[in-house]
Amino acid sequence: MFDKEYSQYWKTVVDTMLDGLMVVDPGGIILSVNNAFETLTGYGEKELIGQPCTVLECNTCFRSMELGGVKHCELFDVGNVRHKRCVLKRKNGAQVHVLKNAAVLKDKDGIVVGAVENLADCTELVDRDRVISSLRQELSIEESFEGIIGKSPVMQQVFDLIRSAADSEAPVAIYGESGTGKELAASAIHRLGGRSEGPFVKVNCAALNESLLESELFGHVKGAFTGADRNRKGRFEAANGGDIFLDEIGDIPLSTQVKLLRVLQEKEIEKVGDHKPLTIDVRIITATNKDLKVLIEEGRFREDLYYRVGVIPIYLPPLRERREDIPLLVDVFISRIGIRSRKNITGMEEEALERLVNYDWPGNIRELINAIEYAFVLCPGDEIQINNFPPNITGKNGVSLAKHPKKNRRASSDQKDILLDALKKTGGNKSQAAKILGISRVTLWKRLKEHDIQVNRAVQS
Repeated sequence: MFDKEYSQYWKTVVDTMLDGLMVVDPGGIILSVNNAFETLTGYGEKELIGQPCTVLECNTCFRSMELGGVKHCELFDVGNVRHKRCVLKRKNGAQVHVLKNAAVLKDKDGIVVGAVENLADCTELVDRDRVISSLRQELSIEESFEGIIGKSPVMQQVFDLIRSAADSEAPVAIYGESGTGKELAASAIHRLGGRSEGPFVKVNCAALNESLLESELFGHVKGAFTGADRNRKGRFEAANGGDIFLDEIGDIPLSTQVKLLRVLQEKEIEKVGDHKPLTIDVRIITATNKDLKVLIEEGRFREDLYYRVGVIPIYLPPLRERREDIPLLVDVFISRIGIRSRKNITGMEEEALERLVNYDWPGNIRELINAIEYAFVLCPGDEIQINNFPPNITGKNGVSLAKHPKKNRRASSDQKDILLDALKKTGGNKSQAAKILGISRVTLWKRLKEHDIQVNRAVQS
């Protein structure tokens, strides 16, 4: 009676364990499992008892067999396994990462009669390690500058100008089409500047109407207008000692432009409903995707404000003018989206990358990110193909594909000599040649094709 109760206690203990437990005989046949093991693998107890443990397709066990192990598992050779990471296959085919501890079981005569394995699910830890590894890799990208990705000459000039602007207290105006990364540039200026310890306040001027914008920028006092039941601090006051970023400044109404001009000239603001000036210490960074000179001609933007906000102008090039950065951007975005989606997509076919390089990108980097996210949804394998892109890029919706704009090139013979010289220096290694030339592998391939250069023949000559 006591033995029966004792056995029942042990069964209760084993079945309340959070880690999976499995007992096998010397031949690897499963004799017993607990509830946690069923949950871990997706198999029921009746499906497992009497089956060889190879049904779980443990990657370390199969590796042991490939290395010539007599037994299905090295456990029976060494006697125990401690803190070993393994990958099992669940009943539904999904992989599960586990931490294995195991030991052989011996009878009173020292004969091995089986083994017991304890398996802890560590899939979450593995995913976390993968995210950390990807983030470290991303942070170490040589061609990045304060989170802005690019290695093209035009972007290197932008980076130099951002550094210079950061060292100054003068107002900065960032110009560029939608999706070129104006907010990233503004953030970089703040982080690199002398005000980096102060606040960085962002305002989207296009998102608010005239009355709301003034209250948002300068604050208001109680009773200034209907609904103003208390004093409110504005964004300029909140940014005191730091930087304020006014995005889409071209959409600011003329009445607000007058007040903004006073802030730049007098370094003070007046809250809505109040006439008492408040001194502030703020550096202004602005951005717009509009041509402010055209707005001045149309009477929609003050000329004196234009010269005040744009003491240091920075022009961000559209993606079509920095095509050599596209392969690098693609690699980074595949890595980032892969972390979020947990899809095991590792790269892109060369034909698909070629299509992206030749597309005009009216939506710039934001459109590129959207295209890769779209491809992640449709891609069934580990490599993005051309038919995984949106219709506007593949041309399947009848919309003509954007054409590669004409470029100013060196004389054809000069360029051919440069290509041949790079190939000879690298022994025909196209990746290394592209690196020497500062272009992508796809661009190199196109230029080789343009000049009818065959790599093997070029190296031999």
